[in-house]
Amino acid sequence: MLDMTRREFIALVGGGCLLLAVKVKRARGQQPAKVARIGHLDLGPPSARASRVEALRAGLRDLGWIEGKNIVVEFRWADGVQQLPELAAELVRMNVDVIFAPSSTMVEPARQATKTIPIVFSNHADPIGTGHVASLPRPGGNITGLSELATDLNAKAMEMLREAVPGATRIGVLWNPTTPSQVPGLQSVKATGEKLGLALHMVSATRAEDFDAALASMARESVGGIFVVPSPLTLIQRAPLAELALKHRLPTMFSARENAEAGGLMSYGVDRNDLVRRAAFYIDKILKGAKPADLPVEQASKYQLVINLKTAKALGLEIPPPLLARADEVIE
Repeated sequence: MLDMTRREFIALVGGGCLLLAVKVKRARGQQPAKVARIGHLDLGPPSARASRVEALRAGLRDLGWIEGKNIVVEFRWADGVQQLPELAAELVRMNVDVIFAPSSTMVEPARQATKTIPIVFSNHADPIGTGHVASLPRPGGNITGLSELATDLNAKAMEMLREAVPGATRIGVLWNPTTPSQVPGLQSVKATGEKLGLALHMVSATRAEDFDAALASMARESVGGIFVVPSPLTLIQRAPLAELALKHRLPTMFSARENAEAGGLMSYGVDRNDLVRRAAFYIDKILKGAKPADLPVEQASKYQLVINLKTAKALGLEIPPPLLARADEVIE
């Protein structure tokens, strides 16, 4: 009887330990997983980037990352490029898991702020030319993402502008020295101008307040049109820039469709909302342990030509039918 009691006691204790182990395991399983934090570094105002922010959120949701559940996005909106380094440093101090810096303008201050926190870009014009990655297949370092291949796009866009204003012998080029990718990008612009036999009138603008004087200078030089080298400034300030181009009666080629929608004559470039959405794939991989150095930079593959016929009419410009036929979208 004593032996039976002892066996029962041992069985009881063993079963209790097993039950306790199961309860502990369940408790651990119910503990919330670590919430990942993404630092989002960009130029404001946020309203100018609303569609791209939603594209990023949609891309993350598709991969199972839900804000407020398993991920937090720390937005930092700069009033101007001079504020970006301070905001990048703030994100680094917060020790975010990854920094999303859409283009070269944001990547550069983020790169200067950290060599360890991963940085993901979505629409970098020239990641190799700026030295932000070692190569597209093997980026090296802590930076990777998606590239626009702006060198090729610039050449095609200038050819289309020349096609739209066939009599032009002089083209204005509006560029922004605060955009790192524009330094190597201007080389392709100059090479294309020479190939097409065009004289280029180069004017820089670092603030929206510079636009009127820049376009007035081009009008005095009797340029036949303007090629705008893409930068965050010309996108964010797209409405006033389109109005000034119309005021000075200058046909203008942009890279972002939003510029044509705002009243610019034409745009030719990548679908940036699509690129931002796809950048979520890189963020997902990194949050799951991948190293940026091992994630190849993806090249954009979708391009759009948008022509604003309403603006063409206001300028008294007849768009050649072959060019019109190639448009992916016509605004009337």
